[in-house]
Amino acid sequence: MSRTALGMPAVRPVHGQGNLHAQTAFPAAAKAEMGNTQMRANIRHATHTIRGKRAAVTGELPDWEELRSAGSAIKEQVMANLPHLLEEFERNLTARGGTVHWARDAEEANRIVTELVQATGSTDVIKIKSMATQEIGLEEHLAGHGITATETDLAELIVQLGHDKPSHILVPAIHKNRHEIRDIFLAEMAETDETLTSEPRDLAEAARTHLREKFLSTSVAVSGANFGVASTGTLTVVESEGNGRMCLTLPETLITVMGIEKIVPTFQDLEVFLQLLPRSSTGERMNPYTSMWTGVTPGDGPQNVHVVLLDNGRTAVLDDPAGRSALHCIRCSACLNVCPVYEQAGGHAYGSTYPGPIGAILSPQLT
Repeated sequence: MSRTALGMPAVRPVHGQGNLHAQTAFPAAAKAEMGNTQMRANIRHATHTIRGKRAAVTGELPDWEELRSAGSAIKEQVMANLPHLLEEFERNLTARGGTVHWARDAEEANRIVTELVQATGSTDVIKIKSMATQEIGLEEHLAGHGITATETDLAELIVQLGHDKPSHILVPAIHKNRHEIRDIFLAEMAETDETLTSEPRDLAEAARTHLREKFLSTSVAVSGANFGVASTGTLTVVESEGNGRMCLTLPETLITVMGIEKIVPTFQDLEVFLQLLPRSSTGERMNPYTSMWTGVTPGDGPQNVHVVLLDNGRTAVLDDPAGRSALHCIRCSACLNVCPVYEQAGGHAYGSTYPGPIGAILSPQLT
């Protein structure tokens, strides 16, 4: 039997490009990660739990497979008409007071966002969980220009405070258990009392206290987007904690970085994905928070709305008849939760923003 190296290629991209952050080839990295028995236990417990919840809620729908087929058909339509849809999105968002920026690669996207933040005079931003900003290394780029970005998603905050990297598309801190999280909070959050327990409710309250002042005092937010609706110029973020809603409504300036493949034609198309995504990702019938915004509303919410449309290799993927279907991914992470390789090796072994089965396909194409 021939030996095939699975996972990410052992090639580091030019600085500021692509989305790989490790030089170790997957087989060697996986072997090293598999020695961490606590990590493997954490991932096994979490993925099995999510898998069970997903099976329960998808089993409620007699037309689940038809719904998935509808989503796939919409994505095929989007890929076939992407230039037109992107121009339509820009036209409609601009008409409603927003500003669209086009970024060919990570370097250009980072420059645009940094200049927008600098123009406000702020040296602090609050962030919503965003794989696009992780892909381009935005947090590190901002830090290099004296700007501090605070993650507000609980799992992303855990990763940030732990000086770590995300290991799962949906649950970035899936490799940590609650006792490890308590230790991180005690070490990194000065306002946390030593009596903090490892109970989830107490950990969430500690994070809430830590973030509250940031929400109320920071004037710039950076987000990703789950979907953008071309027919109206509307952006959509779905989340479970309410941190996204705070970031999208309180700051004066909102900067969204969105991969060009996230466009859907109409609200009718969006409806399909708002049924697919929560069931496939968190095992819920609907996301607790679904936020939508279209440009600027005078006196209500951010008054400076910017969208950075990110290519960063996507056009090249789109040009590949065999590889372009990878752009259909809606980042539900269901493939990670059933993958025996991911369960044993974890996400860090892939050395990429996008781990697991979809990452092994998508990351080499984007790099």
